[in-house]
Amino acid sequence: MPRKPRSKPGAANSRGTPGTENPGAPPGDAGNTAVSPRTASRGALAPGWDDPALRADCANCFALCCVALPFAASADFAAGKPAGRPCANLRRDDFRCGIHTELRERGWPGCTVFDCHGAGQKVSQITFGGRDWRQHPGNARRMFEVFPVMRQLHELLRYVAEALALPVTRTLHGDLRRALRELDDLTHRDAETLLATDVAAVRREINSLLLRAGDLVRAQAPGHGGGHPRNHRGADLVGARLRNADLRGASLRGALLIAADLRGADLRSADVIGADFRDADLRGADLTGAVFLTQPQLDAARGDAGTRLPPALRRPPHW
Repeated sequence: MPRKPRSKPGAANSRGTPGTENPGAPPGDAGNTAVSPRTASRGALAPGWDDPALRADCANCFALCCVALPFAASADFAAGKPAGRPCANLRRDDFRCGIHTELRERGWPGCTVFDCHGAGQKVSQITFGGRDWRQHPGNARRMFEVFPVMRQLHELLRYVAEALALPVTRTLHGDLRRALRELDDLTHRDAETLLATDVAAVRREINSLLLRAGDLVRAQAPGHGGGHPRNHRGADLVGARLRNADLRGASLRGALLIAADLRGADLRSADVIGADFRDADLRGADLTGAVFLTQPQLDAARGDAGTRLPPALRRPPHW
């Protein structure tokens, strides 16, 4: 479970997914200046990743993803910027993106596939008590340093909450509930405690628990007799021809599936935590029951009306 803070990490980044190296990117809309004390509530997180506390609430965030995180000019971002500098598209009179409705058309698709999992509003409204970096510039540097740390912790919370909601993981529910409680407690600590947290150690410990949960899901895949089917963990599958592939119960943790042809592939009960689906062709694929699948993964891919998704996830509008 999460360990007590040790040394301050050298440079906290936004790569919060266990088993992957996919960089984070700012989302499309940075909300507005209206804030609400409801974001500071301390109710217990419910099993299942769809808890409101684990979803981005941009209206209660000070556009931290558009300022704190760096990004480089690329196919994902029309221009680059260093960490701590506001994006040129961030409006000066509030915390909204000036081109939110045209991000893909204007060359900023990377902004549309990022999710802070609720870290932005927590840093803005709880860690810093609603004091934004424009009116309180003395808070800016620490706020921008805390945000990537909080983002990683919230991403872990999201995965643990999902694992806890799975009946097949009942043998792990005690450990998962403890992990959820301890992680949530850590995210409510002050800025100094968060910056002193050994996030890599927390990730390693939680990841081992998530790996066990994923294995329990994979073992239920039909046709595998309760064993552990093919392992593609961390595999380089960029551009791979996997049309109609039987990937039921496969481990695709951290796999590079960029531009892979997954048309009609069967990904039921696959563990896809951290898998890079950028430009992957998921038309007609079956992702029902895929564990640790996130909305940003779907948003980065291509699909159609025939792509079957878990009920809690939405079909991206650009499909």
